[in-house]
Amino acid sequence: MGESGSGRGRSVREIMSHPVITASPDETVVEAANRMREHQVGSVVVAEDDRPLGILTERDLVRMAASSRDPSGSKVSEWMTETPEVIEADHDVTEAFATFHERNFRHLPVVSAGKLVGIVSLRDLMRVARIQPVDTPAGEVPKGLEGVAVAETEMGDVRGQEGFYHYRQYNAVELAEKRTLEDVWYLLYNGELPTKAEREEFIEEIRPLRNIPEPIMELLPSIARMGEHFIPMDALRSAYSLLGTTEDFRPWLDEGQEALRKQGMRTCALFPTLVMALYRLNKGRDPIDPHPELPYGANYLYMLRGEEPDPDHARAVEQYLIATIDHGFNASTFTARVITSTGADMCSAVVGALGALSGPLHGGAPSRALDMLEDIGSPEAADAWLRNAVESGKRLMGFGHRVYKTDDPRSVMLRGVAERLDGERVEFAKLVEKRAVEILQELKPGRNLYPNVEFYAGIVMDMIGMPRELFTPTFAVSRVIGWTAHIMEQASDNRLIRPSARYVGPPPPQEVPAVD
Repeated sequence: MGESGSGRGRSVREIMSHPVITASPDETVVEAANRMREHQVGSVVVAEDDRPLGILTERDLVRMAASSRDPSGSKVSEWMTETPEVIEADHDVTEAFATFHERNFRHLPVVSAGKLVGIVSLRDLMRVARIQPVDTPAGEVPKGLEGVAVAETEMGDVRGQEGFYHYRQYNAVELAEKRTLEDVWYLLYNGELPTKAEREEFIEEIRPLRNIPEPIMELLPSIARMGEHFIPMDALRSAYSLLGTTEDFRPWLDEGQEALRKQGMRTCALFPTLVMALYRLNKGRDPIDPHPELPYGANYLYMLRGEEPDPDHARAVEQYLIATIDHGFNASTFTARVITSTGADMCSAVVGALGALSGPLHGGAPSRALDMLEDIGSPEAADAWLRNAVESGKRLMGFGHRVYKTDDPRSVMLRGVAERLDGERVEFAKLVEKRAVEILQELKPGRNLYPNVEFYAGIVMDMIGMPRELFTPTFAVSRVIGWTAHIMEQASDNRLIRPSARYVGPPPPQEVPAVD
């Protein structure tokens, strides 16, 4: 928008009205009111020797009329606003906007070197700015809200420059190395890690919540085979939506925190079962009920094939799940909190988060990173493939992150998991990682791109036999714990999330043309 359309870059002197209609303190209110009527203005500046002493506005006249005082015997000095706020003539128009908005003014005397030189009214500003909102935020808002803190949270944080993230007060990677998923789930919900007894009680609470309700189970075959192509995230979204109806999830404003927690527990416990049931049904197989004795990660793999998984594989998927439970105000988490802020039910908030996670720029890239490694094929082909990709502007899947400007700690941890599972296969991935970073630094200097969680996540999940079409749903199986914890936190101290946008279209109001 040009300056003439927005008012930016213009001085108050350019838009003010002058000469100013004035009155003296000793004049009667009747005399001042007649002058305002004669010149069709909403105020007079009370001045002496070109120095503003006060301002008398239409509001003051209304106030006096309500007092039943005789205006012909009342002095201007009795009813004026003394020592009025003024604005310098050379100041930017945007400062006038801010002052009018903050102080609810309609008229503002304009001075230069302390002397009255004009007056600016709300009408002047609106004429020049073409209905430029007076509460337009100062400064440019970064695209994608990058770096903007939109809320306070106790769930955790991501420190991109340090290559560190945490869940509540604990290092997230250290939790993945030392604790179980149920422990971390308990931590996000309760603010502290469980004792052994609390862990067992929590597991007992989870166990009966993993089974799919019969009314939903009857509909899953249709959902699993709907459409020309099976898209697991779409199927999960549809199936989970049924839970909200079947179990009567109501707006949390009508139910409260305890109901939200129960719904969160049910949601997180059921997600793995829904994912695997839909996948097996699509392949023409019967779903496998949850194993009553297996923990979250191992049970997830058990429901894939009906066999108790290799302990190393079970621990690998558990570590991946722990590492991806939460990660700051990412797109899906923010989506869940925005929906929650409206007072909507938990099912609506989680479905919205699922939609955000399904996007390739958020949760949809682990399999793509693996596809890239297969396209490269061999160590000998790595340099040529990577150079061609970077020079042609092709995105390297599994590289780069909006927050991390150094190694992604999740990627570093999962690299170790991959090495533990199959060191030989990982060597090729490590070579590609090393050469990709070096070639990016050579051809794109100043862009610090390192492997993100998706690079080694795809390798780890491939090693444990996870079908590629389940990579992103597996991400959802962990992240739903973070979503539901954030939903409860948002509800506990809620304010509707309703930001503004900066209008950049043609300046309004323009005359509406007649129909030819």
